[in-house]
Amino acid sequence: MQKHNFNAGPCVLPKQAIEAAIEAIRDFDNTGIGILEISHRTPGWERVMAEVEQLWRELLNIPDNYAVFFLGGGASTQFFEVPANLLKTKAAYLQTGVWAKKAAKEAKYYGEVEIVASSEDKTYSYIPKGYTIPTDADYFHITTNNTIYGTEIHEDIDSPITLVADMSSDIMSRPVDVTKYGMIYGGAQKNVGPAGVTFVIVRKDLIGSSERKLQTMVDYATHFPEEQRNHSMFNTPPVFPIFVMYQTLKWVKELGGVEAMYKRNVEKAELLYNEIDRNSMFVGTAAKEDRSLMNVCFVMAEGKEQYEAEFMEFAKSKGMVGIKGHRSVGGFRASIYNACPKESVEALVACMQEFENLHK
Repeated sequence: MQKHNFNAGPCVLPKQAIEAAIEAIRDFDNTGIGILEISHRTPGWERVMAEVEQLWRELLNIPDNYAVFFLGGGASTQFFEVPANLLKTKAAYLQTGVWAKKAAKEAKYYGEVEIVASSEDKTYSYIPKGYTIPTDADYFHITTNNTIYGTEIHEDIDSPITLVADMSSDIMSRPVDVTKYGMIYGGAQKNVGPAGVTFVIVRKDLIGSSERKLQTMVDYATHFPEEQRNHSMFNTPPVFPIFVMYQTLKWVKELGGVEAMYKRNVEKAELLYNEIDRNSMFVGTAAKEDRSLMNVCFVMAEGKEQYEAEFMEFAKSKGMVGIKGHRSVGGFRASIYNACPKESVEALVACMQEFENLHK
């Protein structure tokens, strides 16, 4: 039976990236040594590092005055590294979910944090509107996509102060005007690779701007030295996850880049949301104008709650994997990242329709 992977992360990867990774484990760059064993100082690996950075720059139109580097520790490590490097007096945070809330918590160790708006009052089912960004803050932090709750900020915000974004779960899924941000970061394991590597895109004038003495590994200047070489290699980088990221980004480029990804993602999301809105058994949980293109959250409709466990088992019998909703929301969540094929979404829609017919 064919399996359809809707896991929220780590998530589905392009088949060609997986095949390239398998081959590289056997033999990297015709060296006779597998990628899990090579030195990160070999010329072949230095070439991969340069090429993966160039792919990021090309796919997102990242200007030369921005640094791009790759670190370990996940986005959660950036929750404290961002304020360590950028917070001088006060930072502003938009609280749109659990991860946004955790990011703000870490920032409080370094200075004052102002929560400019929060959607916690309605279980983060919408993106706050009409808030004012304080101009006396050092930066404004947002989480662009909320995997748990299925909400997304769909447009780049015009911020009067430095804008910092956690784009862990929607990077490369839609066009982004990088110049509107001082910094973009995220874990790779949603759209651009496996778990184990974090991408950081930061305007160069912000690097080394901290007024506090920083630990070596926390300081962004460590990972993007002025001599413009050995980026991300102060210590051994997460070689294998970066290699899979490299292959994934090559796949994105081959398919037409971020614009093509966006078109595919809109098509997949509309297909699934239309079925949720039509089907008498289900209802979406996120405000319609804020629905995520990446994480589609839904529950049983009112009066149908008793069928939740039955549908879960029914979906599993049809090959659906990873659709159980987060415990804070319940119900179901289908994560339809870049590499999730339209055929999988169609299979889920057919599964929902068949279940409805069983209970008419």
